[in-house]
Amino acid sequence: MKAREKERTLRERFGAAIRRTDVTSPGRWCLYVAPEAIREVCRFVFREMDARYVISVGMDDRPYSGRFLVSHNFAFDRDGILAAFLAELPPDRPEIPSIAGEVPAAGWAEREFRDLVGIEPKGHPYPKRLVLPDGWPDGVHPLRKDHAWNEVPEDWDDEVTFRFDDPPEGCTVVPFGPFHPTLDEPAHFRLYVEGETVRGCEYRGFMVHRGIEKLAESVMSYNDIPMLAERICGICGCVHNVAYAQAVESAAGIQPPPRAEYIRTVMLELERLHSHLLWVGLACHILGFDTLFMQAFRIREPLMWIAEKISGNRKTYSLCLVGGVRWEITPPLAAELRGILDRLEKEWNEVAQAVGRDRNIQRRTRGVGMADARLVKELGLLGPVARAAGVDIDCRRDHPYAAYDRVEFDVVVELDGDVWSRVLVRVREVFESIRIIRQCLEKMEPGPIQTPIDEELLPGRIGLSSVEAPRGESHHFVVTGENNRPRRWRVRAPTYQNLQGVPAMIRDQTLADMTIALGSIDPCFSCTDRLETVDLRTGLVKVWSQAELEQLVRARKSH
Repeated sequence: MKAREKERTLRERFGAAIRRTDVTSPGRWCLYVAPEAIREVCRFVFREMDARYVISVGMDDRPYSGRFLVSHNFAFDRDGILAAFLAELPPDRPEIPSIAGEVPAAGWAEREFRDLVGIEPKGHPYPKRLVLPDGWPDGVHPLRKDHAWNEVPEDWDDEVTFRFDDPPEGCTVVPFGPFHPTLDEPAHFRLYVEGETVRGCEYRGFMVHRGIEKLAESVMSYNDIPMLAERICGICGCVHNVAYAQAVESAAGIQPPPRAEYIRTVMLELERLHSHLLWVGLACHILGFDTLFMQAFRIREPLMWIAEKISGNRKTYSLCLVGGVRWEITPPLAAELRGILDRLEKEWNEVAQAVGRDRNIQRRTRGVGMADARLVKELGLLGPVARAAGVDIDCRRDHPYAAYDRVEFDVVVELDGDVWSRVLVRVREVFESIRIIRQCLEKMEPGPIQTPIDEELLPGRIGLSSVEAPRGESHHFVVTGENNRPRRWRVRAPTYQNLQGVPAMIRDQTLADMTIALGSIDPCFSCTDRLETVDLRTGLVKVWSQAELEQLVRARKSH
């Protein structure tokens, strides 16, 4: 009913520009919009209807409908609706008005579908390459259906270096990355510094794009993909595993058994626990509080042991199949897990008190890395970053999945929007996760853990799934397809949005605060095979290619 009410509002405003609508499943809504009206429709949805921007997806649908497709996904959190606003584009000229000027959070996503699918967002305020390296030839778009998953363009040139923007007048360039001693993964921030104050930065990532979406639509089946999805992130693997499975289930109308939904919830909260403990420990390490760093990792270890007993692995659980789960939580495992939670609650309470009393942590984090509610709205910031700014969003409550509609928990919110507030959100959420797991173990009744699927999934169905990762919402978009695999699978991890807020969070702050400000979003970067070196004697900059790095390694081994 809420979706129909919103549809009436949009039809009254835009008339025939709303071409058709479809409520695909409870809380999932697809609207097809005339391409020439998409910018104004999205502006109205974002500004007037106060929807939250999620992601934009480009798709080559020519083999099936003869068209390209763009989907701008939004969330009506208070109404529990995930909505896709879709526009169909002609095969010979795939162009669409950019919405990034009206919805700044869409900036990266539009640049990405320009790179990978070749759909041009006309009027984009900053149409610079995002994913493809500069040596990739123009006019070659790897997510088009006529580009093979293992094809390398003949005129690809890995010697071409990325062109950064010119720094502001009076600023010095300080490279932060792509390798930095405080980061476990590579990331390249080009900082523009005046004295000790950061005046701006440019980010360059996607140096090694793993092509998981192309693999999924080319050579993998529906039930192969959950294992691939789990390897998107080394910390939030179960989140992507569940989000993908739920997207397919949403598209196909499959309902997992209740026990499977409870098991999914337990494992997701176990992952949240070990992630929060990991992050708090690493944050203390960045700030020089190594005693608390070691305590957090000591307390975390029993969670890894119980995860291994349940799934056979400390981290990658291989939990989901479409329609259910692979692993059971037996009564002995449930009893052991309860004991671990009891000890964790007691020990974490002591950690929380130590963090809350420590004046040095507060001095290093209060007023640092500011992201207020306005920035959260404009850039679609997520998770602890949003909740620390007083923005009360959480997919577990707003768009319930698994068994979250059958358990009680509080959404932890702070107000100051700084690193200190993000620390408090993470610390307090640990207690809520303990509370959720206990309820699941009490309410979970015996029963099957998989729903049999006897028929092939109908192609052309759209599924939307959002799962609250420790870092924030992970969103998966699926279009079902032929040959037992999806036509299109688009993954949007929370770091994808939160990274877009880093330049504003560090602007006019000291260079020394860059590390903890960046660390406070708990960034997850893909691996990289390129690095930049600066000759301190001459000031010359060199970007090393993968082939050159391999030659260096072999030369060192030969000596």
